[in-house]
Amino acid sequence: MARRPSHRPERVGELIRETVAAFLTEHVRDPRIGFVTVTGVEVSADLGHARVRVSVMGTEEEQGRSLEGLESAARFLRAQLSRELHLRTSPELRFELDRGLQHALRIDQVLKRLKDGAG
Repeated sequence: MARRPSHRPERVGELIRETVAAFLTEHVRDPRIGFVTVTGVEVSADLGHARVRVSVMGTEEEQGRSLEGLESAARFLRAQLSRELHLRTSPELRFELDRGLQHALRIDQVLKRLKDGAG
């Protein structure tokens, strides 16, 4: 009998995204963490790991510092998730930079320059 694919990882991912975003808005004390937006969360099928994609405003150096701050907050966040989401085991969080927004802004700037140069 074929098993239906579970939508639980997606639901848990969305809950993690909301919880991490709220934490970043309300409780961040680490000065390394700058203006961070959680753009998405992918949770493994066994719910053991979660890849949290973030967009960070600032220079490469500021982005690196923000990621370091997020990594150091990961254990605290994991405990928080466990309490708030009532999970038996909370996924291990790994933060990575989502460069999609930066890429889109760069494309927009190039198109504006081309348009201004052509007109």
